Amino acid sequence: MQTRLADFVRDTAHGAEAEAILRKCVHCGFCTATCPTYQLLGDELDSPRGRIYLIKQLLEGAGVSRTTQRHLDRCLTCLNCETTCPSGVRYGRLVDIGREVIEERVPRPALDKAVRWGLRKMVPFEGRFGAVLGLGRALRPLLPGVLRRQVPERREGDATWPAPPARPSRTFVLLRGCVQPVLAPQINAAAARVLGRAGIRLEEATGAGCCGAVSHHLSAPHEALARMRSNIDAWWPALDSGAEALVSTASGCGALLRQYGELLADDPHYRDKAAALAERTRDLSEVMDDALLETLPMASAHAPSVACHQPCTLQHSLRLTGRVPAILRGRGFDLTPVRDGHLCCGSAGTYSVLQRDLSQRLRARRLEALGEGAPGVIATANIGCLHHLQEGTATPVLHWIELLDRYCRGENAAHPS
Repeated sequence: MQTRLADFVRDTAHGAEAEAILRKCVHCGFCTATCPTYQLLGDELDSPRGRIYLIKQLLEGAGVSRTTQRHLDRCLTCLNCETTCPSGVRYGRLVDIGREVIEERVPRPALDKAVRWGLRKMVPFEGRFGAVLGLGRALRPLLPGVLRRQVPERREGDATWPAPPARPSRTFVLLRGCVQPVLAPQINAAAARVLGRAGIRLEEATGAGCCGAVSHHLSAPHEALARMRSNIDAWWPALDSGAEALVSTASGCGALLRQYGELLADDPHYRDKAAALAERTRDLSEVMDDALLETLPMASAHAPSVACHQPCTLQHSLRLTGRVPAILRGRGFDLTPVRDGHLCCGSAGTYSVLQRDLSQRLRARRLEALGEGAPGVIATANIGCLHHLQEGTATPVLHWIELLDRYCRGENAAHPS
């Protein structure tokens, strides 16, 4: 693709990066076949190829409007198109750049701007998010049906962390996260218990917070980078004193952690540590090697069948397709077939709030496919997907580590409470 970038961006780092990405695109259109929004809307401008053209026009100085911004907003950044693309176009990075640029050039309506600001100032802060959620739960009986369904009920479960192994064979630092400790604190505790059975210590670092994904995907790059630097300062002492790696139980967070090195490449004070941290980041499924799995009991014959939802971040960002199903199948769980398992559920971080209609339509499609084998439980690997899917089904939705933990402890995995 030929490019003629405008003066305002030509000699910038963003301009050089975007130009290199644009020139790799050969207009083949393979991406349209796997794009969730194009499948729903049938509009070329709501496909990766169409959005690439819009970003090209934007960077070449052509007139852009709220319509252009709306098409970029509708992108889930699921990266299914990157997995499909034969030319290796880094679409996800390009759309991040395009969103940042258009945010500066096209004013948003006041309400839209206020909602995005509110999400950035509430969701990444565990205390604030917990307080708002607690208030919502207290008022839940008084809310209209639509709002009531958006306030998640409390998920009962054991959030007690085990005592660390006396002589751990390995040590990992855990990404605590921001939303997950409020919505489902038992997930991280379950991970600590399962790893602890194998003599592995999982420790939390004080001072770390949101990975930065909320700010990053809402086009607030300076805010996101500040969070990344703060997290590196919090995690680095443990990584520098013997911890093997940083582990994330949420694939969405892990996907951004792997980008720290790239996103902080221009920061002379943090780029080396950021690159090293990205290299030493592991999704929880990557830690579960054969030796560890052999310490876990097999699921009983009475275990519920499982439909495994593999989040986009796990498949298309971390490129770990098939890893979680293999773990569950290897411990004796019966996995039901899931049609079109590569497609997005519509959660996509704050997308389920900002693009509610599209998000719900995508969820309905996913739940239909997940339910075709009549599973007793749906397993996933990301807190956003878990909450989003559970909102639309009566079938229990659990993190896959919860399933393993419950069978280690002899509990009934079919119930989320």
